[in-house]
Amino acid sequence: MTGFRLARRLGAALCLWLVGGVASGAADFPDWAYTVTPPPSAHDATVAKQIEGSDRHYTEAQVEDDFAPPDWFPADHPIMPSVVANGRPPAVKACSKCHVTNGAGHPESSDLAGMTPAYIAAQVADMKDGLRKGRRAGSMMPIVKALTDEEVAAAAAYYTALKPVLWTKVVESETVPKSYVGTGGMRFPLEPAGDEPLGDRIIELPQAPARMELRDSRSGFIAYVPKGSLARGETLVKAGGKTTACATCHGADLKGAGDVPRIVGRSPSYVFRQMNDIKTGMRAGPHAEPMQKVVADLDAADMLAISAYLAAQQP
Repeated sequence: MTGFRLARRLGAALCLWLVGGVASGAADFPDWAYTVTPPPSAHDATVAKQIEGSDRHYTEAQVEDDFAPPDWFPADHPIMPSVVANGRPPAVKACSKCHVTNGAGHPESSDLAGMTPAYIAAQVADMKDGLRKGRRAGSMMPIVKALTDEEVAAAAAYYTALKPVLWTKVVESETVPKSYVGTGGMRFPLEPAGDEPLGDRIIELPQAPARMELRDSRSGFIAYVPKGSLARGETLVKAGGKTTACATCHGADLKGAGDVPRIVGRSPSYVFRQMNDIKTGMRAGPHAEPMQKVVADLDAADMLAISAYLAAQQP
């Protein structure tokens, strides 16, 4: 086990952020979806790390640098504007730290690839205005309050130009590898490996944990979902019944319609949080209003199934 991974694991264990550990304390905000980020730990600044296929080297401290996060594969994407590559100290962290150079993001953040500039700008504005204040959105508040209109426009133009990638493999299962929540609120499998019942949760883990610890932009996630989720989700997404068929607003292929966003191929944990935040009133305002009636009669199991099905579709 690398020092980086050991530090993550010990920090998580000491703070009891293990899966099955301390609950979030609110049934409306399940801890599997609303991970709590442990306190930051020290990172090695001397040993250079490398990822297969890349000629770049970064130390653990550089990997976690909020204002110069790693860019392992610069040929994979267009030139990043300053706000995406480096941010602007002290408040504006680099967008690519969490949303990644390919725009796919992590389960605790949003994927932005292919979203329209108007949609991205609207979400930033809603956060600034306090209309989008979900528990996982809190980390964005200091950033959005410091962003200039020019920086928002530059970041939006960059991410809009990116093609969405299928970043998450969805697997129906009764069990899931035991895991812990590490830096940034991302889950990693515990070592030595062991399984536990999945229950009524979605657990997203890196396909290649060692690479994801280095914030690799070519390695995605596996989302473990309860058995039967995909069929149940498909029924709700397509037929509606308890809700409105998603294609009504998001397009026949669910890849978006105008400034209404794409909902397929996204992190299921993220999609669940957005529906849940709207249902509980944590996400409000004119941009959330069309969804309020959609989620009004959905329970947590419904939203889980919808999220799982959408995540399994091509973006």
